[in-house]
Amino acid sequence: MSAHGNRRVGAVRPSHLMFTAGIGALVDLPNFSVLVRGLDSWSHTGLTDYDIDEPRLRTAVNRSLQRYGSRQIEQLRAAPWLEGADTDPKGWAAQGVGVPVTPFPQWLRCSACNVLAAVDSGEFAFVNPNPRTPHEAKFVHDCKLGKPLAVAARFTLVCTAGHLDEFPYTAYVHHGQNCTKAPRPKLRMKDHGGNQAANVTIECVACPGKRNIREAMGERGRDNLPQCRGRHPHMGTYDPGGCAEQAVLMVAGASNQWFPLTLSALALPTGSGGDIDRLLEDHWPDLELLQDRAQFDFMAKMPKFGFLKEFDGDAVLAAIAARKSGAEGEAPTAPDVQAGLFGPEWEALSGPVPQPSDDFALRQVPVPPVLDELFADIRQVERLREARALIGFTRLDAPDPESPEIGRRVELSRTPQTWVPASEVRGEGVFLRVRDDLMADWVARMEQSPQMQAHREAFGRFRTNRKSDRMTSAFDPYQGWPGARYIALHTLSHLLIRTIALECGYSSASLAERIYAGDEQHARTGILIYTAVPDSEGTLGGLVSLAEQREFDRIVRRTLADAAHCSADPLCSERLPHKDSDSLHGAACHVCLFVSETTCERGNRFLDRRFLVPLSGDKGQVLTPTGLLT
Repeated sequence: MSAHGNRRVGAVRPSHLMFTAGIGALVDLPNFSVLVRGLDSWSHTGLTDYDIDEPRLRTAVNRSLQRYGSRQIEQLRAAPWLEGADTDPKGWAAQGVGVPVTPFPQWLRCSACNVLAAVDSGEFAFVNPNPRTPHEAKFVHDCKLGKPLAVAARFTLVCTAGHLDEFPYTAYVHHGQNCTKAPRPKLRMKDHGGNQAANVTIECVACPGKRNIREAMGERGRDNLPQCRGRHPHMGTYDPGGCAEQAVLMVAGASNQWFPLTLSALALPTGSGGDIDRLLEDHWPDLELLQDRAQFDFMAKMPKFGFLKEFDGDAVLAAIAARKSGAEGEAPTAPDVQAGLFGPEWEALSGPVPQPSDDFALRQVPVPPVLDELFADIRQVERLREARALIGFTRLDAPDPESPEIGRRVELSRTPQTWVPASEVRGEGVFLRVRDDLMADWVARMEQSPQMQAHREAFGRFRTNRKSDRMTSAFDPYQGWPGARYIALHTLSHLLIRTIALECGYSSASLAERIYAGDEQHARTGILIYTAVPDSEGTLGGLVSLAEQREFDRIVRRTLADAAHCSADPLCSERLPHKDSDSLHGAACHVCLFVSETTCERGNRFLDRRFLVPLSGDKGQVLTPTGLLT
């Protein structure tokens, strides 16, 4: 990263720029914190290898941006980085290439004398004498010998519209008035410690003004805070008319200060032709320009688009026209866009085994005889590539697949850009397909059961409790209900992930899941468990090897045996969603089913062990065949 005159101040992994420390987020460095700036400040000048070519993901990003009325993009770009920057820390590669950041909060406190002032006040000096040690970058205060460290004043203002601002220390101390002794008075921040929330006093050195930060906390404290100024520091903008939302006091670095809006897609092998929907998904930015057969025939003669010869031109043009007319209606929500990416992935994973490529290699393995009552297919995904794109972020309210109206998306740039930041990871995985007849029979039995009805009613309450007051359209509390099939597959996935993490050498946080449950029109019964880390750990082969017949038989049996017991039983085994709770899981907890947030695609929701193994002696409600439970 670069900051304060293009000084290197630290480094993060590309995946962190997607999920942890992306645009608009605060990054804690050893001695101060910085804010990642918007795309207007990013530069790829002098770089060549930054394009991430994934047409399916690019199309999905554009479909999602359409919902927000944002400009369509043409490219997915990796973060600016140049190999060799660490070998020449004084050169252009180290100083001129990187993700731009700015110090934030820009109010600092001296750790020795407690002076509180803005970074541009002249009170503090930036020190980073050795370019080979960017982690030693710091601000110091010349108040005594040794120049003690100045640390970030840790309070900020945030609102639900996504604005972020400095805490108004001077105005707060003087109760919204100017200091009577000095136009820019020096302040002091004294931390008194204790265990009763924040106990910090702000004092004015020029006058007797003094105030504790606790007066700005909670519901009562909001009356002591100014109206939100509508500031987006990552873009360097203020909303001219201000903001109608009330600002909220927040400690810098709080987990709800930044939530990413991301989309991801697996790189799939080139199809053998005939699938027009897949063709449009993969190449929509190019094909949407076609208007007649002559243009189609001309494009098909170009080497870049030679694959068009496999398709009927009139059929492709008709599909393009239909898609354009459909686009004029209401744009899909971001969660719907992500779900739409799963269809082609399901076809590639469950269909005929394609020729291996650098990005995708699939191998069929026999289903162990004992498991053929549960699984119809087991495949080793020896190579895969996942591309991820960041399309925005929210503050305070996390983007929720169950309630997409919650959380107001913040743009990544001040001016329209033709690209969004992206990253890619390579790994391996195991694809499992549950028997269709087994799943259909179980869904028919459980759809109207009291247990499944309890889950569905809990979903409706969950959505209703989070319904935005700003909604103007009709509200359906059961919109997005994933269904019984999803709960069963999701539970089985978590059970397997917890067991696999103990067997394959990967940490559970290094694994990820994709559940292919489909919908009423397109029923699917697949699970993909794969590595999702950007380093060599993702391709060690330990996960693929567990799909071999002998190993997988043992793993599944161990998984089901462990699922029957939890150290939190009987509280866990008897749990069902009820009216007084706001949870979306049944017999599940951190002991038996929950995994890390980076692993689960639905935030540890829609889980219940009772649908996989009998917890109360009733085997009639479980999906697992009786032969595997003995």
